[in-house]
Amino acid sequence: MNRMTRRQTLGICLGTLAAGTRLPALWGEDQAVATPETGWTSFRNGPAQQGIATTQLAADPQLKWELSSADGWISTCAIAGGHVYAPALRGYLHCLDKETGKELWRYRSIESKDEDEFAPGFKAAPLVTDDTIYIGDEDGILHAVDRSSGKLRWKYVTDAEIAGGVAAFEDKVLLASHDAYLYCLTRDGEEAWKFETNDRINCSPGIVEGFTFVSGCDEHLRVIDLKSGKESRDVEMGSYLIASPAIYDDMLYVGSHAGDVAALNWKTGEIVWRYRGRRDLPYHASAAVTDELVLVGGHDKVMHAIDRKTGEGRWAFATKARIDSSPAVVDERVFFGGGDGNIYGLKLSDGTPVWKYNAGKPVNAGIAIGDGCLVVGEDDTNGKLRCFG
Repeated sequence: MNRMTRRQTLGICLGTLAAGTRLPALWGEDQAVATPETGWTSFRNGPAQQGIATTQLAADPQLKWELSSADGWISTCAIAGGHVYAPALRGYLHCLDKETGKELWRYRSIESKDEDEFAPGFKAAPLVTDDTIYIGDEDGILHAVDRSSGKLRWKYVTDAEIAGGVAAFEDKVLLASHDAYLYCLTRDGEEAWKFETNDRINCSPGIVEGFTFVSGCDEHLRVIDLKSGKESRDVEMGSYLIASPAIYDDMLYVGSHAGDVAALNWKTGEIVWRYRGRRDLPYHASAAVTDELVLVGGHDKVMHAIDRKTGEGRWAFATKARIDSSPAVVDERVFFGGGDGNIYGLKLSDGTPVWKYNAGKPVNAGIAIGDGCLVVGEDDTNGKLRCFG
């Protein structure tokens, strides 16, 4: 008997979360996070969630290996220590050799080994620390997995799906759930505090200067004090938010479902500018932020480069389908996937295309670039995860 895929039994899954370069700041806030010198260890590769790679990538990246999964891949992978940590919608977290793609271990979201038994999928990106990988599943369970063995350390159960990645601060981890709570846990899985919002939280929480930032379906951007778990600032955004915020100094950048990208001074609560393209269509991808640019793709099928300080458009690159892939910046290029089945590389300066790979199926997962390679998966039945270097 042929086994039914997730899409055959559940229907099409939701799109991925939405993701002269200055590198992300404040890695030192958590020394237990896996070394970021050349890796990509969380959804946007750092607590400020700027989407900046700390490695180099070949001018013409070549396919190194690929791996298929029955329900495809919509999560951003992590890259650290010569390994790729790849979450699949099939309910597996795969640990792969970066050079060969060989599987070293796999962890399943349920204990059963019966392949016909449904396992909650992983839509969220993993956080890789020195010894543990933290990842949430679509049933609302946070899994703490031993990085060396792939064995479960502990679980923490929320009341709804976890769609965003985990963030780390000192000896704590943060996660947000569709049950409308932001949770702060110890590294042993004990609850330190939790903060309730008014609706589902989709994002990965960003961290800067002892504060975390969350956005979600209650149309608010909240600044939370990490020590107390109390709200420091609440800004009404006028639309619900799927994307995760990116922070650069005193400024926070996030796209909305209503079709704009906002620049917010998180210390004062002032919205400094709002950017709109030619069509008011949603931004579900999270932005990459450099010294000069905010880079984000939308459902208008366009990758937008916005002047970080003024909010004026610098350039726009049109594709043939909506963009849900959160981009990554490396050297002087930005890479992202498209719903048209292509993976693109563009020059930061003017948006000129310098590289393209036709995957053949939608590429909605965020890009990960670490240890000299680019990794991204296809969001479709029997979709492939690919590594380029």
